[in-house]
Amino acid sequence: MDNSKQSLNLNDYGYSKPSRLRAVSLFVWELAKVAIISSAIIIPVRYFLIQPFYVKGASMEPNFYDHEYLIVDELSYRLGEPNRGDIVVFKYPRDPRQYFIKRVIGLPGERVMIGDGQITIVNKNGTTTLEETYLPAELLTELPAKGYGDVTLAIDEYFLLGDNRNQSLDSRVFGPVKKDFIVGRTWIRGWPFDRLTVFSAPQYGTTTNK
Repeated sequence: MDNSKQSLNLNDYGYSKPSRLRAVSLFVWELAKVAIISSAIIIPVRYFLIQPFYVKGASMEPNFYDHEYLIVDELSYRLGEPNRGDIVVFKYPRDPRQYFIKRVIGLPGERVMIGDGQITIVNKNGTTTLEETYLPAELLTELPAKGYGDVTLAIDEYFLLGDNRNQSLDSRVFGPVKKDFIVGRTWIRGWPFDRLTVFSAPQYGTTTNK
């Protein structure tokens, strides 16, 4: 019996150890493939479906605070229209380089009237005084001097207000906002974690005076 050790030729088993240069090249190529595939997924999502935004300022208190991190859904308004009560991010009409966050109050074709601390909506269903349950009970909606307090919206316009009515630059000052300026709907509050929220449009009272 021959007890001598036999050498193993790896090529006999269909495998050979690649050179160091080839190993590095294969590793770089695998990284490149991962980057390409990730980009193909992330870039469309980032620029066409959702975007992150930070809240700046106090115009949406007490429902949103400064430095909160939001995920904005950009797809919904490509397929449908904003609803009353949606919280939207939009380009400031007087300086589109700035982004604002406000709440949709008036819809296309409606007449929006502000008086006696209240908001009245006139549309094909009649006249409604909005009951905004997401606001503090004592908060009144006042009209700034020379503000937009009685406006009929065009078919592509929305009336947007901040929840902190006393500290908000909104449609009462700069007027209706065209849909083209609306970036998307606030979908998720991701930070801080203890205020994690998935948002939907609030329900309003249905009492109308026809």
